[in-house]
Amino acid sequence: YHTLCLFLCLLWAALRTTLFSFYLQNSLQAIRLQQPFAHWLLYCLPGCLLFSSLCLLNLYFAEVIFKVKCAAEFNKYKVLLYLGSIFTSLLFLVVNLTCAMLIHGEVPEDQLRWTVLARALVNDSLFILCAISLACCMCKLGKMSSANVYLESKGTSVCQAILVGSVVALLYSSRACYNLVAVAISPDNVPGPFNYGWDNLSDKVHVEVSSEEYVVFGVVLFLWELVPTTFVVLFFRAQRLSQNLTPAGMVNSHSYSSRAYFFDNPRRYDSDDDLSRLGAREG
Repeated sequence: YHTLCLFLCLLWAALRTTLFSFYLQNSLQAIRLQQPFAHWLLYCLPGCLLFSSLCLLNLYFAEVIFKVKCAAEFNKYKVLLYLGSIFTSLLFLVVNLTCAMLIHGEVPEDQLRWTVLARALVNDSLFILCAISLACCMCKLGKMSSANVYLESKGTSVCQAILVGSVVALLYSSRACYNLVAVAISPDNVPGPFNYGWDNLSDKVHVEVSSEEYVVFGVVLFLWELVPTTFVVLFFRAQRLSQNLTPAGMVNSHSYSSRAYFFDNPRRYDSDDDLSRLGAREG
């Protein structure tokens, strides 16, 4: 989970950095990319990566809940959880890519609007459903005291998990609602490129971009992309054990070794069965 989620965030950062480097050199050329795949890669794929990271976060917390309650139950539903997460991510990717290719084709203006609307409905509905699922996981984690033991063994805590999950769910769901409202109230003609969307949904640009649209574009990227991505990176960051615990008398010198730990801490269990017993004891 750590490696895959950090890889998705790194790829998102690389694509957004490449896009902004284009804007600094030639903004008009960046807006009017003629190759459909290049345009989809720079504008649309970052949104797909954000959705994949949201699905991965859902899967991670669902696994935590199952392992704390009953590890055997998790093994029973593990394949379904993995397949559901992969299928949802692929569905988002296919819908996004298909609509982007249709928009770049010879599509009449009336069909273009319906294509943009269908794309926004599917994508934003998936974001809202995943955000609701993540919020439900946060509610369950908050009611399970033994979940803190498991999360501490992974270098985090229930409070950190609830904070990250709540912020990510709130930001992504609010952006999805913003997208739907912006698409619904947009005029019949194709609007400017930076006034809504997970990406540049209005691909056929015939007018110059105003400074206000650049400001909105920057706010959207900062508030609804950079902030949740930063929270996810901080949650899955590498953990190192503090070396100053023994002199301060906080930790017995014979309890822990002096080596640093990666994505873990010394309060780990030999297996998930111990956590299952704690969950059963709670029940």
